[in-house]
Amino acid sequence: MRVLAAAVAALVLTPQSTIQVTAHSRAVQPGELVILSIAAPSPADGPIRVRAFGRDVAAYRGDDGSWRALVGIDLDVKPGTYPVTVQAAAAHTSYDLVVRPRKFRTRTLTVDPSFVTPPESERERIEREAKLLEETWRSSAAERLWSDAFVRPVPQPANSAFGTRSVFNGQPRNAHGGADFLSPAGTPILAPNAGRVVVARPLYFSGNTVVIDHGLGLFSMLAHLSAFEVREGDRVTAGQRLGLVGATGRVTGPHLHWAVRASGARVDPLSVLSLLGPPNG
Repeated sequence: MRVLAAAVAALVLTPQSTIQVTAHSRAVQPGELVILSIAAPSPADGPIRVRAFGRDVAAYRGDDGSWRALVGIDLDVKPGTYPVTVQAAAAHTSYDLVVRPRKFRTRTLTVDPSFVTPPESERERIEREAKLLEETWRSSAAERLWSDAFVRPVPQPANSAFGTRSVFNGQPRNAHGGADFLSPAGTPILAPNAGRVVVARPLYFSGNTVVIDHGLGLFSMLAHLSAFEVREGDRVTAGQRLGLVGATGRVTGPHLHWAVRASGARVDPLSVLSLLGPPNG
C-alpha cells in the first residue's frame, strides 16, 4: 500500500492508553481520505474499534501487520475539529482531525430538461434507485476485498473536479460527488481494485452504472457506460475490464464518472489514488 507523505502526523498518548495513532492524507479538508495507522497494545488481535464523524470505521491489518482505518471526510463536512476515537481492548484514545476550509468551483451546464426536472412518470423509478444506492452503501463486506494498489480506471486525466457545484439549465443542483474523465466513447473501463460487483444496471441519472464493493465500507461507482462486461455478483480483480465509456444518463457527452464512498463519506477518487495508488503514481 502506498501512503503519501503525511499531511498530518501525531503520536497520541493518554494516561489510560498506549495506543499510537498516525494520520496520513493529501490534506485534511472536505472530500479527502485520511489513513489512520494504529499501533495498539499487545495483545491486540482485535477488535480495534474506530469512530469518526458519527460513524463506525472498520479497522484492518495492513500488509506490514499494523492496523489501519480509512476515514473519509465527506464533501459537506464543515471546517472544525472532529475527534476520532480508537479503542483496543481496555485501551482507548482520541485523535483530533482539524478539517480546513475548501473552496469548490461552480460549473454551468445545459442538459436535456428531463434530467433537471424529470417527468412525473419517472419519479417512482428515481426514488427506487436512490433507495438501492443508499442500501448499497450500508451493506459492505465485513472483510477487505482489495489487496493491490488502486489503479486508474481509464488513462485520460480528470477534467472535472470533485465537489464542483453544478448549475443545470440555470438551476443549482447537488455538488459533484466524483471525478469525470473525458475519455472517448468505447474506451475500456478498468476496475480500480478488487471487489464484488453489487450494482451493474442502467440508472436514470448515472446511466449504465457499475458499483464495486471493495469491502470495509469502501466502494467505487463508475457511471455512464455504453456497455457492461460484468454482472452483479461477479468478483473482479484490479485492472479487470468492467465495460466501455459511453454517454448514458445525465451527460453532455461521452466520459467516465468515478465516485468513491468510504464508510458513507463521499471522497475524491484522486485522493484515493494519491494514498492507495501505485508507489510511482
